[in-house]
Amino acid sequence: MKSLLYSFLFWVGLSCAPPTSSDYGKVPEFNEYWYQGKAELTSYQLEQARYGAIHQGHAVLIFVTEPFSLSKHVKPDRPQQTHGEEVSVLKLNFTKKFTTGLYPYSMMASMFTPVEIDRYPNTLKVSSSSQEWCGHTFTQLNLEKNRYRGQLYSYFESEGDQEIKLTKVVLEDEIWNRIRINPQSLPTGTVQMIPGTFYTRLRHQSLAPQTVEASLSVGQEGAVSTYVLKYPAFERTLQIHFQSAFPYEIVGWEESYPSGFGSNAKLLTTKARKKKQLVIDYWNKNQPLDARLRKELDLPE
Repeated sequence: MKSLLYSFLFWVGLSCAPPTSSDYGKVPEFNEYWYQGKAELTSYQLEQARYGAIHQGHAVLIFVTEPFSLSKHVKPDRPQQTHGEEVSVLKLNFTKKFTTGLYPYSMMASMFTPVEIDRYPNTLKVSSSSQEWCGHTFTQLNLEKNRYRGQLYSYFESEGDQEIKLTKVVLEDEIWNRIRINPQSLPTGTVQMIPGTFYTRLRHQSLAPQTVEASLSVGQEGAVSTYVLKYPAFERTLQIHFQSAFPYEIVGWEESYPSGFGSNAKLLTTKARKKKQLVIDYWNKNQPLDARLRKELDLPE
């Protein structure tokens, strides 16, 4: 009987379920929203620039808090046995699906940012993958003291397999989590930043710190604020629009850069617009009847 109980507890530890309370001293509304034992799922209508054209698709942002191992950079199987070695992170799983003519793209990035952003100012880990009919790629960045250790695996000879070391600067991929934790933590002015892994993948750019002009325009409560990143070297601008009031929901984004290759490249803008949202324990919604919830998010079944 004991063995069955231990087995049950082990598999509960492996589930996606987040912690139900926080000891991290955030404002009450933060704890009430992010530690209620559920995740926030938001769907977006996506217009994705690729190959010099705009393609229709959808994106989903899945935000959830969970414990995270400082040494292993994974979610602990048994967090109660880690003796304080873990931190609470806000995790974002960012997915995009779109079709380019005949064949589809499926992209996903995961970002792990400590909730105690004042104590742990740098995101601990980012992983990103892209799958399409030509092949698939995988990128991962792990924080190691004063640098990021990167790994890139690709079906392109010139890109994979690589191990790189990068100066510890702000990651573009962590901006989405910073907005949700505290928009005032967003860097502004001329800063060094490692571009997003979706962008570097689609544009076949090397991962390296770049000079960025960052600005934040804050709307009144109930209105929308916008965070803007401009990369002069890439002719690229990213704008993320979010509610000015807590919980700072992301309502959409725009990303402009030359799309296509060589002389066929032209400046196009990827756009995403919020459609539906659920706050739910989605990891428990895995039976055929639960497919109805995809309709509530306005996602294809």
